[in-house]
Amino acid sequence: MTTQQLTAQIHSKKSFLCIGLDVDLTKIPQHLLQTEDPIFEFNKAIIDATHDLCVSYKPNTAFYEAYGIKGWQSLQKTITYINENYPEIFTIADAKRGDIGNTSSMYAKAFFEDLNFDSVTVAPYMGKDSVEPFLAFENKHTILLALTSNEGAFDFQTKNNSEGQELYKVVLETSKAWKNAENLMYVVGATKAEYFTEIRKIVPHSFLLVPGVGAQGGSLAEVCKYGMSDTVGLLINSSRGIIYASNGTDFAEKAREEALKLQQEMAEILR
Repeated sequence: MTTQQLTAQIHSKKSFLCIGLDVDLTKIPQHLLQTEDPIFEFNKAIIDATHDLCVSYKPNTAFYEAYGIKGWQSLQKTITYINENYPEIFTIADAKRGDIGNTSSMYAKAFFEDLNFDSVTVAPYMGKDSVEPFLAFENKHTILLALTSNEGAFDFQTKNNSEGQELYKVVLETSKAWKNAENLMYVVGATKAEYFTEIRKIVPHSFLLVPGVGAQGGSLAEVCKYGMSDTVGLLINSSRGIIYASNGTDFAEKAREEALKLQQEMAEILR
């Protein structure tokens, strides 16, 4: 999927919502545990109930890898279901990969070719040769961790280097020079809304994946005020606040209600 297609979908649905599919078997409705594949059945119901309200789904791969081969099969079934039934949806493998070149090539192959995700999150710490193998895939996107929403982000990401520049800014500036950098997007946490103005000075047109709205306390209005580009350029992720709105048999309907609240707020902002 191209960024132009993603932008067109945003305007068509009046939404820039991304729903995180972070499935914990201890939190999903108990009746699903009796099915052959509880994780997939949960995801399928959430997707069917919300696909018209969001433009993206983001499975965090840790929640699937934790269940071994069965979890990985559930992930594969989930992404195949989205691609076959809702091909307009932008899919994100939240895997936070990144390693020496030949290893990154294999990671990229796994997510872009085998599973056929549109994008994958990547850690930039090892530099250019660990990221460019992901960028080599045409019409696939690499979402680089820039400024995350967790408490530990301040341990490194906002520290100044010897030239007085904060590390997250160095990551943004440096990555722009990498081969196929037009395929880059960036993770910027909603709980760091005051940083968006500075980030947009460096990457004014890039898409930003923004976790932290909802359960982590980030403000959608603040993020949009400082982070929206002339082509929107935002994917606002909500996971727990939507998918765990209910743990009863009405879980999909309640998830839709929560997604609709965000979509309506986004529609008003776009208007």
